[in-house]
Amino acid sequence: MSQLSEPLNSTHRKSDFSCGKEMLDHYLHRQANQDIKRKLAVCFVITESDTDLIKGYYTLSNGSIDQSNIPLEIQKKLPNSYTSIPTILLGRLAIDQRFQGQGIGKLLLVDALKRCHLISKTIGSFAVIVDPLDLEAERFYKKFGFIKLPDSGKMFLPMKTISQLFD
Repeated sequence: MSQLSEPLNSTHRKSDFSCGKEMLDHYLHRQANQDIKRKLAVCFVITESDTDLIKGYYTLSNGSIDQSNIPLEIQKKLPNSYTSIPTILLGRLAIDQRFQGQGIGKLLLVDALKRCHLISKTIGSFAVIVDPLDLEAERFYKKFGFIKLPDSGKMFLPMKTISQLFD
């Protein structure tokens, strides 16, 4: 399976994107390019081939999580010498309103998880972390197996689980 998305670039019609959530729209319109230049995140987009409209986007960055925030049954399997566990942050995921309800969110998530799986083969990464914006987003991630972290709004999906999808 090849990647469906491509890195955001100047040819993409960012200003036409509207997912209905101002924070996510604002990010793409005004902040994504700066984050890319600063190496804080990489933004990937899926576009409509004939119009170049951005159907949706997601961002990835390196991250870590304190081992004490991981559920106890998983903590037991990790060495105590790692107090901070390496992760990949799926920071944002948004679908333009014109394309919502067409499965684009699932396509973007699978695309992101595939990238994360490939990255984990060259750089240590225990899990993918998300920090859902709202209850709707939390339900979306839960549907795909993400586990809520105790005492946190964050959710994670172990790389071991993700690897089963692509190996």
